[in-house]
Amino acid sequence: MHRSSPRPPQRWIAYGFLALSMALAGSYVALSKPLVAALPVFLLAWLRFGIGGIAMANWLKKPADEAPMTRSTKQLLFLESFLGNFLFSICMLFGVSMTSAVSAGVIMAAIPAVVALMSWVFLKETIGPRIWLAVACAAVGIGLLALSRHGWDAAQTAGMAADGSRALWGNLLVFGAVLCEAFYAVIGKKLTGAVSPKRISAIINLCGFLLMTPLGLYTAWHFDFAAVHLASWLLLVFYALAASVWTVWLWMTGSQNVPAAHAGVFTVLLPISAALVGVLVLGETLGAMQVLAFAIALLGVLLATLPGRQAPAVVEPHV
Repeated sequence: MHRSSPRPPQRWIAYGFLALSMALAGSYVALSKPLVAALPVFLLAWLRFGIGGIAMANWLKKPADEAPMTRSTKQLLFLESFLGNFLFSICMLFGVSMTSAVSAGVIMAAIPAVVALMSWVFLKETIGPRIWLAVACAAVGIGLLALSRHGWDAAQTAGMAADGSRALWGNLLVFGAVLCEAFYAVIGKKLTGAVSPKRISAIINLCGFLLMTPLGLYTAWHFDFAAVHLASWLLLVFYALAASVWTVWLWMTGSQNVPAAHAGVFTVLLPISAALVGVLVLGETLGAMQVLAFAIALLGVLLATLPGRQAPAVVEPHV
């Protein structure tokens, strides 16, 4: 049966939703850097899950037409939350506290390629030469970033060298967040057929909140909340809603009227947004090696997501 494509106005609105979803995802990755300067990581993650949980309280209810969850589905939901929410938040927040938002953007550009690689390993999906080239571009981009002498040329003191070592660990932690995000996407492919996207988001956010509660409560007990400025609290609310609610709703709504292969192209806006926020808002600078690493990493994103003979898997934004 012939399936008519959406009318042009609908498609452009859908494109706007997808673009805004990825732009928001990149912005909250970058803006988490000033947040971790104002709030301890465990407290920040706990509050993020709490605010997101309040916003998605109505999403927890099981729809009347949804079948009861099996034990396997419940286990996958827990694993989805543990890797995609709990560990992702720890790796990402600690990582951006030790490296730049620009560097985090370069590393996050590897997400589509890493997802493709994990889909090949764990889901036995077939990937072509172009995807392998995308994986290679991601590896080269991250490698150039690790070897970058930006900031090291002026490292004449032991203190500057220590800052470089700290940035290296930060980059490694951000890459750990990329791996968590990739596992999140792979596991999500198994879950969406059994549970609605809204309910998945609400359940894994609740699990993340419960997992983070012991560390969050301990940190809160010893933290001076009065020392945090109003601007930081407002940024926290934006971060929580963007990470847990808005990006998911925008992506799911937009992807309804756009072919999967076309929707995947918009993941390129995540690293671009993170880097732009780092430069324009946080006052960071781009070194020549970082520009080259960024360009190669983005080439990998385009290779992994542009439509070809077979539509590549779409990477859903992290929640």
